[in-house]
Amino acid sequence: MLRSAAPLAEVVRGDLVESVHLGHLVTLDASGAAELVVGDPSTVIWPRSSVKPFQAVAMLRNGLSLPPRLLALGAASHNAEAFHLAGAREILAGVGLDESALRNTPDMPVHPPAAFAWQEQGNGPASITQNCSGKHAAMLATCVAAGWDTATYLDLAHPLQVAIRETVLELTGDDAADLHVTVDGCGAPLFSTTLLGMARAFGRLAAAPSTAPGGPEALVARAMSSFPEMVGGTGRDATEVMRAVPGLVAKDGADGVYGAGLPDGRALAFKVLDGSPRPRPAVLVAALAALGAGALPGADGAALDRVGRTPVLGGGEPVGEVRATFGPGRAA
Repeated sequence: MLRSAAPLAEVVRGDLVESVHLGHLVTLDASGAAELVVGDPSTVIWPRSSVKPFQAVAMLRNGLSLPPRLLALGAASHNAEAFHLAGAREILAGVGLDESALRNTPDMPVHPPAAFAWQEQGNGPASITQNCSGKHAAMLATCVAAGWDTATYLDLAHPLQVAIRETVLELTGDDAADLHVTVDGCGAPLFSTTLLGMARAFGRLAAAPSTAPGGPEALVARAMSSFPEMVGGTGRDATEVMRAVPGLVAKDGADGVYGAGLPDGRALAFKVLDGSPRPRPAVLVAALAALGAGALPGADGAALDRVGRTPVLGGGEPVGEVRATFGPGRAA
């Protein structure tokens, strides 16, 4: 991964480049062919939470039935704002369960105001406030619908996890012989992808409302793009870019991972080598610009530009910026 990495973003303070973030990135045209390549798109990565839309597809294929608002939460890394917690509890209550059935790792809300409010109520780390609780609630709902055991839903050999593995391989087009397996931060099994495979999967998902409008992929794509606040929340870049571009499906992942797809099947995926979230907004917006996302009907280019701006501060005032090293006027 290190030998083939290339610059994705630079941190400018004053008139000097202070730091450089290396990584890998690929954009695909509507046919799935690579257009912009930085580093090596065949790099094998842990997709982290960027895989959640495809886990949701697997759940729908095995009996999950949720309204779009709650389906979007099932593909979320949410802030644990009040409406996220209410949604996760609604998913559980719909199948006769409560939050005691959740097996994800207890944690505080990732959104500082939500964490403060939760602590003010006298609470500590909990499974319901961990950012993956919507996904875990949906996993439990799938198990109830399919008649599968709910206590062991995180076991690698559980039918749910077997179905997720098959769906990830199908949508990415990656070779099963090269698959790696570990455990994600929330406790769920995590399957590796290539960066190229992840981009392919996002392109297929985002195009599904046109190519297969009644299928699970289309349901997930429409849910995420229609309810972006459920996928992240206040101040989250995935939420803001989906608001800015109609039909865009975007999902962040821990350790510098991102995937996104446009409604015509164009797509992108990237991995920041050092795992830092700092360059993600600049890299994401530059990659979307390279795909022409801002020119789509109804797109808000100014809103996209705002997401991509990460100022570098000195004395509380902007003295520089984080900027992508590729795109219009930049050399990849």
